[in-house]
Amino acid sequence: MKIVLIGAGSAQFGLGTVGDIFQSTVLKNAHIVLVDINEKALNQVLQKTKNHIERHRLPFTISATISTKEALKKADFVIISIEAGNRFELWDMDWKIPLQYGIRQVYGENGGAGGLFHALRITPSIIDICADVERLCPDAFVFNYSNPMTAITTTVLRKFPGLKFIGLCHEITSLRRYIPNMLGVPYEDLRLRAGGLNHLSVLVEAHYRDSGRDAYPEILEKAPGFLERAVGYSDLLKVYRENGKLTETEGVAKPFTEDIKESAYSWADRKLFKLILTKYNLFPITVDSHLGEYIHWAHSVVDHRGILDFYDLYRSQLANSRDIEIASEVRERVIPIMEGIVEDSGYEESAVDILNDGYIPDLPSWLAVEVPAFVTAKGVTGIPFRSYPKGFAALLRNYSGVYDLTAEAVLTGRRDYVIQALLANPVVTDVTHIDEMVDIMIERQRPWLDYIK
Repeated sequence: MKIVLIGAGSAQFGLGTVGDIFQSTVLKNAHIVLVDINEKALNQVLQKTKNHIERHRLPFTISATISTKEALKKADFVIISIEAGNRFELWDMDWKIPLQYGIRQVYGENGGAGGLFHALRITPSIIDICADVERLCPDAFVFNYSNPMTAITTTVLRKFPGLKFIGLCHEITSLRRYIPNMLGVPYEDLRLRAGGLNHLSVLVEAHYRDSGRDAYPEILEKAPGFLERAVGYSDLLKVYRENGKLTETEGVAKPFTEDIKESAYSWADRKLFKLILTKYNLFPITVDSHLGEYIHWAHSVVDHRGILDFYDLYRSQLANSRDIEIASEVRERVIPIMEGIVEDSGYEESAVDILNDGYIPDLPSWLAVEVPAFVTAKGVTGIPFRSYPKGFAALLRNYSGVYDLTAEAVLTGRRDYVIQALLANPVVTDVTHIDEMVDIMIERQRPWLDYIK
């Protein structure tokens, strides 16, 4: 078995994923190929991994290359986690330049004008990888962690409809993290099904496994009090600075550990979350920074302080990821998915991003949706929702056309589609200087946007 990790020079992704693979008995004897364009970072991850294999006498082999084409030959599984350019320098542009032109976006990563330019930058590289997959290992399963997830998945599967391309996002783990604590039962005693678009998704069904009883009324009853007790990142920053557990270097907070975050029920930003909870009677799977990127009235509601504090912490955590070591427990959901494919297990996976095939009836078939799925030797098969909440489906439809135009802009390089994607975007409410904004974004991000004509 051959497993290829593209973007493995990132210690967080590279070391984290190989550590997860090493915990699997189903995947033992696999050959893992690490790929990255940063040869120095790649070799550092390779050396740490080799040392770990030798120290623990693990039944795996490892190699590394800067050539994606070389790595993909006869691959069985391909896992992608890449960025284009300097992640945070470009993210700052995505966020701040549209703000300067009157577009009140709350985060600038996946939705709004910033999310569009993020998609225009990164998707062509993933298209190139997938072209090599189609030629060199057409039967391989391709898992993507890169954002913007819905834009990438929609575009890739429009270009390569036969590719076994699956998007995976970490946000679904918030259900495991919060709802069992809220209800006072183990996660394994619950059947929770969420769906929507990536980062714009809600819990749709919740039942107790033993009795089949509907758990949603209890979640709606307990959630407001639970959120009041939860600690925001702004509060955590203050507490840990006072306790000397958090210091600052060049104005950016160093990351605190996972156990500190877990113990405090931390919640980055939750004002928009509460509004959706009360107005729609639905429990979102993520927080204001993500939800707010897609909703035109979100800017007036979201927890701006929480979003900014989370951004600083996230930036700092990635900057300090060189200190990451190989993990001793499985954290990435891609590992059990690969195991499920190998063993033809048929187990239910909580969230995958795939093309809509009636899974959410209110949305078009060409759009990538995030739904639970069954995992078999054939891959993943989405689980349809017989009844999807009408009110929230309307928010999803509001953004669907943006993804259609984004995909066309990437695949054709047409500037008019970029403009039209912005005009269709519900977050864009001021178009007075839209042409000038597009021109300056292309100018400042020319190495990645030069194909837009």
